[in-house]
Amino acid sequence: RQISGGKKFVVKACKNGKEKIIRFGDANMTIKKNNPARRRSFRARHRCDTANDKFSARYWSCKKW
Repeated sequence: RQISGGKKFVVKACKNGKEKIIRFGDANMTIKKNNPARRRSFRARHRCDTANDKFSARYWSCKKW
């Protein structure tokens, strides 16, 4: 579930009965995921195909892309 928290992305993640607030992203940067080359580069750089831990910022950042 996404919660508004300033300009950064804030997510409340639940896993195995535990909850955690994850803040991620740069408040001053816009993402340009509609550009296929940028999208491929980001997903390769962050290894998005292996991001499985819901308590990591990488997981949520990859999910946005």
